[in-house]
Amino acid sequence: MTENNTTSSFTAYGGRDPANARHVLVCVADTSRVVPLLDGGELVFGRHPACSVVIDHDGVSRRHARLTCRDAEVTVEDLGSRNGTLVNGTEIPGPRRLKAGDIVEIGPATVVVAAHTPTRTTRQVATMGELEERLDIEADRAVRYHRRLGLVMLRLDGSSEHVHAHVHLLVSQLRKMDVLAEYGPNELALLLPEAGPSAVAAVAGRVCQVAAGLVAVAGAATIPEDASHAGELVSVARERLRGARSTEPRRRVEPPHVLDADIVAVDPQMKQVFHLAARAASSSISVLVIGETGTGKEVVAEAIHRLGPRARGPLVKLNCASLPDNLIEATLFGHDKGAFTGAHATKRGFFEEASGGTLFLDEIGELPASSQVKLLRALESKTIVRVGGTKEIPVDVRLVCATNRDLELEVSRGRFRADLFFRIGAFVIPLPPLRERRIEIAPLAHRFAHELATDPSAPPTIAAETIEALRAYDWPGNVRELRNVIERALVLADGATIHPHHLPDHIYQTPTSQLAPTLGRALNVRQRVAEMERDAVITALEATHGNQTQAARKLGISRYALIRLMDKHDLKPSPR
Repeated sequence: MTENNTTSSFTAYGGRDPANARHVLVCVADTSRVVPLLDGGELVFGRHPACSVVIDHDGVSRRHARLTCRDAEVTVEDLGSRNGTLVNGTEIPGPRRLKAGDIVEIGPATVVVAAHTPTRTTRQVATMGELEERLDIEADRAVRYHRRLGLVMLRLDGSSEHVHAHVHLLVSQLRKMDVLAEYGPNELALLLPEAGPSAVAAVAGRVCQVAAGLVAVAGAATIPEDASHAGELVSVARERLRGARSTEPRRRVEPPHVLDADIVAVDPQMKQVFHLAARAASSSISVLVIGETGTGKEVVAEAIHRLGPRARGPLVKLNCASLPDNLIEATLFGHDKGAFTGAHATKRGFFEEASGGTLFLDEIGELPASSQVKLLRALESKTIVRVGGTKEIPVDVRLVCATNRDLELEVSRGRFRADLFFRIGAFVIPLPPLRERRIEIAPLAHRFAHELATDPSAPPTIAAETIEALRAYDWPGNVRELRNVIERALVLADGATIHPHHLPDHIYQTPTSQLAPTLGRALNVRQRVAEMERDAVITALEATHGNQTQAARKLGISRYALIRLMDKHDLKPSPR
């Protein structure tokens, strides 16, 4: 792919584009580029050198498609191409108005229109809430459309002046699609869509190049290499950040008595879940674990493996939703040398790697129909054939699958094979969502606080009001969301007690009507905490004569956090 006056190579930081432009992300293979689209302007895609974006590929016509922008609305139109233009996988018969996030396919190229926001003279550091919302969107897009996504967690230690100067430098260098957000005191998160491992590593190295008087360390992770969802991406990046901050071996300190066991199972429903897991583990029957996203299906699969006769064998895990359709079979069954472009050597698949142990297939409901047929054959014959090969290879695996879909409904709609469903669902274990087992929220929160503590020798505590607020929330993301919330709170608490104001606003400010009657008093506590928070901000500002940097230092928070608290409590800066 080439482009007028641009380079097609990926760079993590780009130059400045016109202020009134929409932005279009163009990806071909491993190359991507952000192209500005001015209001009233157009971009023509095709093979002809005069096109705005030139795509040198036999599947692309000389003038293939056109994007136009009118009054901030973007429209795509096919220009009579041989192979057509697709939007979200469907060929368009005429002009089509695009929404932010729509996927346009032009031959081998993927085109995405970025979200449009009113122009500001300077880019600001995003809030935690804004980061979480954008991270969920980008992670879902990365998994759904098999794109790359990178995250860099950055810790800056030094004077506030040096930290602010470095943050402003970072903001000025971001691409339009990147997000820089405050994750905690002197800790930042840098979200990098369409960035692979090498590009993310390069960014992590550059953001650590700081002026004298400032110390910077970073940890990075990418989808799909390190994670398959937003929570896992943050966890891996923060774990690497913690590793970079200390070279001392970490001692594991066990949390309170409820955490001595490997599994938290306090609620009767969860006790039944692990009772069923133990019963299933003793046999070779295939197990299907069903439940909402984040409920702990992988934990159940690990328990089945550990409690069974194959415990000494390997436990191999694969998330079926994290792989492109054309790689699933090669990943499951392996491939011979020369089976396809890039297959330079023979490679064993997950079935062979799991032989003698357990194969855990997460998100089995996302498996394409063609792969379902071959998986069924492998389970029935207990043999596999590598892609590009003809030899049948015997395999001995115990299969555990998991899904958040209603597979019976998928079968009735023709989206999942009935014979495969009966094969993998011989023993079904339903997993209840966290909102139906609130008694486990407190022990899980304590466990995560101990596991994620920066200093395991001084485990943090969680205030009683915080526990009540956690119990009041419905947890649509279940246990995974709880873990991420506790990890975030640990950063904001900086190793001390976790209070309600360390929780995200959508949890800390849960409406009274959503709480159980027994939690009514806890809400009054939260209101008093909010009043104390406002009084503390006012006192700090008065003591420092309105100097926000000094007031933030007195409160033990960053200046950005202070500004958000002032806005939250409608406190105007004093005239200077």
